[in-house]
Parts: sequence; C-alpha cells; structure tokens
Amino acid sequence: MYAPQITLGGASALLTAAEKKATAIGVKSTIVVLDRGGELVSMARMDGAWPGAFDVAVGKAQTARSFHAPSATFVPMIQPGEALYSINSVAEGKYVILGGGLPLEIDGHIVGAVGVSGGTVDQDIAVAEAGLLAFSSSIERK
Repeated sequence: MYAPQITLGGASALLTAAEKKATAIGVKSTIVVLDRGGELVSMARMDGAWPGAFDVAVGKAQTARSFHAPSATFVPMIQPGEALYSINSVAEGKYVILGGGLPLEIDGHIVGAVGVSGGTVDQDIAVAEAGLLAFSSSIERK
C-alpha cells in the first residue's frame, strides 16, 4: 500500500520558503515540520527568535496534524461552553489553538504538519502558508 512520507528535501523547501516570507514581513519565526506521527522532521529558529516559540510552533503543528485541519479552525470551538472547551485539559497542553499550524498533504494523505510561531497570528499564518506552498511544489507525484 502506498503511504507517502515527508522527505527531508520537502521539509527543507518548506523551511526555506517560510524563512524567506518571515524575513520579508520582518518576523523572527520558529518553524517546525512534524511527520504523520508527530515526530520532528526539521525545524528552524531564526536569529533573534524567542526561544519559547519552539513549543508554541510544535503545539500548532500537533493540532493541525492531529485534526487534519489548520490550527486556527478550532479557535471558535474552544470558547467557554463550546464542544472543545476543555481540549487542552484532557490533552495535557499538547495542542495550541492559534493560527500558524497547517496540515501537510501528499496525494490526499495527511503526512504531517507545519507550525510557526514568532509573529502575530496573521503573520504566523502567512509564514506557514508560504512554507506549505513550497512543500506542495516540491512533491514528486506518484
């Protein structure tokens, strides 16, 4: 059975494009790429980036990877009284429900995720989207 995987080349293309976008918009980002199992494939912490951004970026990527959707999708669902209000209580803080996490897909299969932290939510989303575009362009289709 065909099971696509993230390659180091694909992760590198993503990181390069994401760093370029972050530089262009004046953000010092931390960017992580996780595989389908949630393991770190590659990461970049730009010079001057806040060290704590790594954990936030990983949490955004874990959210996107686990739920197969952008991490920002869940913001309305974690408000008091909503269905996922207690998600971080039961998940031991594993998920970060802020924009900047996007699932990575190859041939219809979720193969991992990218997570970005360091700027505003809108900046993190823009950096992640730039990385996703480069990742998608780097894939050799079967």
